Amino acid sequence: MKKQIDNRENFLKGFIRENPVFSLLLGLCPALGVTTTAINGLGMGLATTFVLLMSNVVIALIKNLIPDKVRIPSFIVIIASFVTIVDLVMAGYLPALHAQLGLFIPLIVVNCIVLGRAEAFASKNKVLASAVDALGMGFGFAFALTLLGAVRELLGSLSLFGVKLIPGDGLLVFVLAPGAFIALGFLVALVNWYKREEEKKGKSKKVAA
Repeated sequence: MKKQIDNRENFLKGFIRENPVFSLLLGLCPALGVTTTAINGLGMGLATTFVLLMSNVVIALIKNLIPDKVRIPSFIVIIASFVTIVDLVMAGYLPALHAQLGLFIPLIVVNCIVLGRAEAFASKNKVLASAVDALGMGFGFAFALTLLGAVRELLGSLSLFGVKLIPGDGLLVFVLAPGAFIALGFLVALVNWYKREEEKKGKSKKVAA
């Protein structure tokens, strides 16, 4: 008998417990490449969320019509279609952000988060559960990229979302590539610490009960 999916837990898992960037360490190429500012991280995260949501929904709808031999190529074609839509819409309505994100938008096609959720979840579950899973993972990815971008922008430029908070220059290293690795390392460590503390609290409650 198939286990009933808890949509609330399915949605929330993407933020901390199974966050694509901080917990699963997936999608690190855009996470490190575009997060020089918070707005870049948010834009990339929301673009990926849209592709993830739409591809999950479509794959969940037609999964029984796709032969196993062409399953992965079919998923890639579906994902690429929605990436093309995002790319064209951003180029038309958000040209400045589109120019900043550049090649990373087309590369959503090969983002292991999107293809991974399609193969591991959408191809095995119903439409609603697949949509919730996509939103949870997508918003979790957007949260991670925005947070990473905010930290790098604050430390590197002393600004947030393009607004100068403190006069002067920040630490240049956080604007450059090494700063992405440093900031990501500290954030991953912080998330792991938080998860361990939550596990300790859970064990304490079980012992007390």
